[in-house]
Amino acid sequence: MSNLHALPESLHQLGQTRFASLYEGQTEQQKIINLLSLSDFAWNCLQSQPDLKDWLLDDKELANRAVEAPLSNSEINELDDNAALAKLRLYREKYWLKVAFLDLCCANPIADSIAYISALANQLIDSANQWAFAQVAKVSGMPLDDDGNAMPMLVLGMGKLGGGELNYSSDIDLIFSYPRDVATQGGRRSIEAQVFYTKVAQKLIMALNQTTVNGQVFRVDMRLRPFGESGPLVMSFHAMEDYYQEQGREWERYAMLKGRLIGTENRYWDEFYELLRPFVYRRYIDFSVIESLRKMKQMIAQEVRRKRLTNNIKLGAGGIREVEFVVQALQMVRGGREANLQTQSLLVALKELVNNQVMSNKEAELLTQNYLDLRQIEQYLQIFDDKQTQTLPDDELNQQRLCYLLNKDDFDQCLTSIEQTMSQVHGEFEQVIGFESETADPCESEYISAWEMTDVSLMCEPNLDWQAALEDFKARLTKAKIGSRGRDILDKLMPLLLKQLTVTKASSDAFTMICQVLNKIISRTAYLELLYENPGALNQLVALCCHSKWIGEHISRYPILLDELIDPQVLYKPTPLSAYKDEIRQYFLRIEHGDLELQMEALRQFKQTHQLRIAAADATGVLSVMKVSDHLTALAEAIVEQAVNIAWHACVERFGRPANTSDQEKGFAVIAYGKTGGFEVGYDSDLDLVFVHNHDGSSYTDGDKSIDSRQFYLKLAQRLMHLFNTRTASGILYELDTRLRPEGASGLLAINLESYYHYQQTQAWTWEHQALVRSRMIYGQDSLRERFAQIRKDVLCQARDNEKLKTDVVEMREKMRAHLAKGNDDLFDLKQDRGGITDIEFITQYLVLNNAMQHSELTTWSDNVRILADAARLGCITEQMQQELVAAYIAYRSRYHVMSLNQQGRCAPRAELTQHIDLVSQAWQQVF
Repeated sequence: MSNLHALPESLHQLGQTRFASLYEGQTEQQKIINLLSLSDFAWNCLQSQPDLKDWLLDDKELANRAVEAPLSNSEINELDDNAALAKLRLYREKYWLKVAFLDLCCANPIADSIAYISALANQLIDSANQWAFAQVAKVSGMPLDDDGNAMPMLVLGMGKLGGGELNYSSDIDLIFSYPRDVATQGGRRSIEAQVFYTKVAQKLIMALNQTTVNGQVFRVDMRLRPFGESGPLVMSFHAMEDYYQEQGREWERYAMLKGRLIGTENRYWDEFYELLRPFVYRRYIDFSVIESLRKMKQMIAQEVRRKRLTNNIKLGAGGIREVEFVVQALQMVRGGREANLQTQSLLVALKELVNNQVMSNKEAELLTQNYLDLRQIEQYLQIFDDKQTQTLPDDELNQQRLCYLLNKDDFDQCLTSIEQTMSQVHGEFEQVIGFESETADPCESEYISAWEMTDVSLMCEPNLDWQAALEDFKARLTKAKIGSRGRDILDKLMPLLLKQLTVTKASSDAFTMICQVLNKIISRTAYLELLYENPGALNQLVALCCHSKWIGEHISRYPILLDELIDPQVLYKPTPLSAYKDEIRQYFLRIEHGDLELQMEALRQFKQTHQLRIAAADATGVLSVMKVSDHLTALAEAIVEQAVNIAWHACVERFGRPANTSDQEKGFAVIAYGKTGGFEVGYDSDLDLVFVHNHDGSSYTDGDKSIDSRQFYLKLAQRLMHLFNTRTASGILYELDTRLRPEGASGLLAINLESYYHYQQTQAWTWEHQALVRSRMIYGQDSLRERFAQIRKDVLCQARDNEKLKTDVVEMREKMRAHLAKGNDDLFDLKQDRGGITDIEFITQYLVLNNAMQHSELTTWSDNVRILADAARLGCITEQMQQELVAAYIAYRSRYHVMSLNQQGRCAPRAELTQHIDLVSQAWQQVF
């Protein structure tokens, strides 16, 4: 590529004059003329190193992006100050000249140029660091680790250097740290680590920052270090961790987002990043960032006005800084939960924001292109004379240069084009950050007064039933740990909440529920800010708590779910039934393999997030009760599959694989019983599961710690139990109940499938065969699924003594009713009372066990509704009985479901259900 369209006459003459001065008698080379006309810096470089002309014209060199070190290993140890500083500066001059040539004469993509500049800067800083360390060590020795290895000084590059997006003429922001406080060894005299590394830091800064006859490598800015200019030049890991945990400020979090260690990775890098990560990225959704960044941007805008900075493409409205603010705000808000956003690169972060559906592809492409356009202009401005400027030129020469490079006829066209770009950026900035909160409009004084005076009667449309809840909430505030910022946000939030509650005509129960949610998050200002910054989220919280007490409890238990309230389009649109497994796989691509704690949290957060979406659709009538169960069941199955994969990888890593297995065919399967088997999972359901495999004790795993295959599958099942039942910060995953396995709680946790079959044939009780009716394999390879289907069919189709079967079923039902029924003359236990859900389930199970020998089709399904439909079609019951039982079953489940969402137990007024109770009771009498 080339920028070689015709130069304006005045620029062409300038380039020719300069070329003739440098290369008298040589044939003119247009690219070099162009370079000399467009850059005073290039003119100065070629004056000092004229032989670089031919190097620039070497196509192979222009295409080369390999970065060699400015100092060899021997030079690092041998060069004195003058020689080392000269080599560093000549290296910088040579390669910055190359980048100028690429940008001005070869139309090099700006993304490549800034990445190349950053890579070159890395080498310069790393070489200077190694040289400084070696020079100080010659006199003082060096700190050594327990193995006798030198402990290096770590250099953290900040800002655009850290992001790999360095400006052409940028200064560099650095922070220095060292691993341990260990005195030096091997020098003339031992000195403390702090003294040693301070000497290294001072020498490194001198090597880069000092101006010599060869110029300067970089202006070094150390003000971003802990305690700023008053702080020590270098700190140990421990001291740095203490500082950021106890005194780190919001702007330092923003700055540290770009922090990247410079040089060749060593054993201390991971440790250093780990101590910083909790400070930069919070595990919860963090909207405090928005207010902090807004204040920072306002201060910058004030500074721009104070310094009368005009035409500034970095700091002005819509400038480069606003693109950075938009992207970094979204990274800081979400990066704690979405690890793929934890990147220093702005361009990479934009792609990941699209992948995470935080930003549309169109928005990201617009921001990316506008950012690169502005960075290209900035690059041109700085190459003109190697000056750190982002201000559009006011002199005729540089205006003419910029017009040429942007291919514009005059400077007014340049300004118009740049203004359009910056206007688009500023629009995106306003949407994400803005200068005023969306909720900054003063709320009506009546709601402010009601909150301040704790008196709902001061509102125009008071609901006096709220008074007690408001007083209780205010009373609890006096004991709550809430800082000044939290109290300030709460005082802004509560009038808005009172207004929204009034608009929705919320009941006192709903008001109490919302106060309960607020009580749980009152000491965590980030959540209060989320609700204040997002009126839509506040409105959804009110609406959902009005619909369902369970949702309110769910959110108060797991406040991280407040993030889900931001986008109603996502909230009320549950994942398609077939997509849960794919979605959880995609979700786990962002989670580091082997981090068990993070994987356990991710499983729980995935469940809670999707349960909330299902409940929101349920509570607002988007889904019927049967569809809700389908979704909750599909969610559970996806989580079981992912948990099996996690447990499998952990066990394989430790013990190796059992014979003839792979990640796709593990030889392991999960059988679901009860509600899971019957597609009837509820919000708080446990999972009745049985684990089976297809190996015997004669085969072994292939790992270093080889064990027999039966032991392997037992350990796999135990790992699964741990994944599900361990209580983390986000609670348990599901309560796993494995007592339906052969021989119950005393049986093996994972059993060979053929042993399972033998048990079902020879030892199982009638109630275990009843349970088998509502069973299905929810995880396992095709061969295991086919074998289980055959086993289930064989067992259910066995010949049975009809009278004994009836007796066993009826006795079991009576025993359950005696122990579990909670109804009385007025209230009906939907599940356990006579004529309730369990009666219908027992009738269904009896019909299968009594008739499957003649009608094997009855074993096709594991859910009650379809089994009853088949029973009627095959003549086992009348169509009328089937319709009455299904109608009652759906009515009971719908009522039970609504009551569960509002935490009202399972006992409903008997009088409202008399017809269904009587019909189910009649059916029971007819069948038994």
